[in-house]
Formats: sequence, C-alpha cells, structure tokens
Amino acid sequence: MELRHLRYLVAVAEEGTVTAAAARLHVAQPGVSAQLRQLERELGEPLLVRSAQGVALTEAGTAVLPFAHAALAAVEGARLAVDELKGLVRGRVVVGMAPSLAATDLPELLAEFRAAHPRVEVVLREGTSAELLSGLVGGTVDLAWVGVAEELPAGIESRTVTDQVLVAVGRAGPVELADLVRGPVMCMAAGSGPRAAFDLACARAGLRPTVAFEAGDPLLLARLAARGLGVAVLPAGAVRAAGLELEPAPIVPEMRSRILLAWRGAGPNGPAARALIARAARS
Repeated sequence: MELRHLRYLVAVAEEGTVTAAAARLHVAQPGVSAQLRQLERELGEPLLVRSAQGVALTEAGTAVLPFAHAALAAVEGARLAVDELKGLVRGRVVVGMAPSLAATDLPELLAEFRAAHPRVEVVLREGTSAELLSGLVGGTVDLAWVGVAEELPAGIESRTVTDQVLVAVGRAGPVELADLVRGPVMCMAAGSGPRAAFDLACARAGLRPTVAFEAGDPLLLARLAARGLGVAVLPAGAVRAAGLELEPAPIVPEMRSRILLAWRGAGPNGPAARALIARAARS
C-alpha cells in the first residue's frame, strides 16, 4: 500500500467521480482507476461502487477512509515538523472574524504575513463570536477576532484589542437600563459580544427586553437610530465610526464589551498558525 493509493481514495470519495478526482490530482483518469483497483486487490475488498452517475464508497471503503485521512495527515504533519526545524513556515491557517469587527487591522496584518510567508495558505472565515469561539475550541479555527462579555472557554488564550462601553443611540441620557428596555430596542445579532453583554446585564437585572430589530452591522443600527427608527444599544466606538451628529446616551449600570484576539493555548497549532499568532499578538 502506498500513500498515493490513499490520496486517490480520499480524492474520489470527496469529488464523487474518478474524472473529477483525476483533475484535482492532475493525474490521468486511467492512472487513478488503476491505482484504486490495485488498492482493492491488496485489501481484498471492493472499496468503491462504480456506476454511470459516479462512484460511492462500499462498507469497506467507508471503514478505510478515516485511516486514509489519518495517514495523509500524519505525513503532512511530519513534513511541517521538519520545515519548522529548518526555520521554514508553510501549511494552512484558518483566521476567523465576526462581521461587526471588520474595522480591525486584519488586512494589513495578513498582507505583512503573506509577504513574510508566501508558502502559507490563509483561509478567512466569518461567523458570530460564539461560532468562532466554538471553532477555536474544536480546532477548525486557529486564530480569531471576537467580541465577548464573559469569560472565555477553557483552553483559549487572548489579547484584548479594545474594551468598550455600550451606549444608547436615539435616547437622551444618562438612561437607566430598566427604562431603556420598557420600549423596543435595536441590538447586535445574537452571538456577538455586544449582544452578549446586553443580554447578560438584562438577565442579571431580571429584565426581559423586546428586541425589535437586530443586525450584524453596528453602523446600520446607528443610522437607523439616527433616523428615529428606534433606540440602538451599541459599542461607543461603533457610534463614533458611523460619523453621525448624534450624542449617545450612557446606560446605567454600565455595560462593556471586549474585542479579543483569541487562539488555542495548548491546541495542535501548526507552525503557520503559531507564526501568525505571534505576529498578531505583537501588533
């Protein structure tokens, strides 16, 4: 059994046809078919069911596939370990960002990183802060900018980028939280840091607010509030960024939302992820 046999099996399973797998691997289709038949002879079981519509894994193929993935991952890990010892950095790193945090210096950071490490594949992923934190814990995200109101999950380390107070846009202030939630309010989407801070403060005060409108873009909420369409609860920095001639009202008690650069503290980060985390933590 050779690594190329396993690589071909994985490609066919993921692509659904031998033709598509051959194109992905830049190998002639007859070569892929011949190698797969050789693998089947060696294992003594058919791994694929072939039809005019494509191919599907047999029961034996389904059983073998996880081991094929593991073997290929182990080989790639060995290559990365040697590259790291040589002072090289290559591989893949997944970077996450919540939609409401687009104003950070991520483009500049990634441009500098790409110039220093052109062999690294950088994958950008957008999601709510809650989704990205879950990705960090699960190992599908290496580094993320997130907004949080409470403690981070166990095993996640971070650096604070900003720590902002939440304000009410569309009300004269200061305004008590209990008075604010007597009417409908506009908030950031569930899963975001500012929304988590607002929901936590309301829960602690025994309040049940009516959220009339929620959005991932704080600038949209600020503009809606400025046109008199409701009261928006937003980070003070987002109100300033909107450039509106509008004085936000302080909310009592004070609520704060932090933007953090977060990563797994003891997770299996490869050399590419570690290099980007080190660069980002210095910026």
